[in-house]
Amino acid sequence: MEAKPKKTEIATLAGGCFWGVEELLRTYKGVISTSVGYTGGSLPGPTYDIIKTGTTGHAESVQIEFDPNQLSFDELLKFFFKLHDPTTLNRQGNDIGTQYRSVIFYHTEEQKKIAHKVKDMVDKSGAWKRPVVTEIIPAMPFYPAEEYHQKYLKKNPGGYTCHYVRDYKF
Repeated sequence: MEAKPKKTEIATLAGGCFWGVEELLRTYKGVISTSVGYTGGSLPGPTYDIIKTGTTGHAESVQIEFDPNQLSFDELLKFFFKLHDPTTLNRQGNDIGTQYRSVIFYHTEEQKKIAHKVKDMVDKSGAWKRPVVTEIIPAMPFYPAEEYHQKYLKKNPGGYTCHYVRDYKF
């Protein structure tokens, strides 16, 4: 087992159903841990049963702990923009609703600055044929999802996902 780095950072990203986003992020170089959950809404202590109605303002999200010596926030965001479609408002694949929107929840002013820079670069790159609609908003309380959602596609390899990594250059 590797020793935990002395300084880690947290990123919180939403890009549709959290199962697929987490599965692609959890083994990415520099990622230490991932947790799926709900954030971005006003209801304290939400559960999947209420989140799936799309009425809480929360998004299915992944909270990522990463080692900034191995993975910069900039690089993490570039990967994020390749693993989901950031041009579809409140939708990923067959999943439709505000809970499936694309969001970068920044934890620091530096993350905010980097998020805007990367989003603009991705948008101007032309890799995606429509404008990027990803929101960039302050991090809010993160509520871990129920245990059966954690590492769902690792536990259920044939489970549903609409996420895959595109070979885009930004």
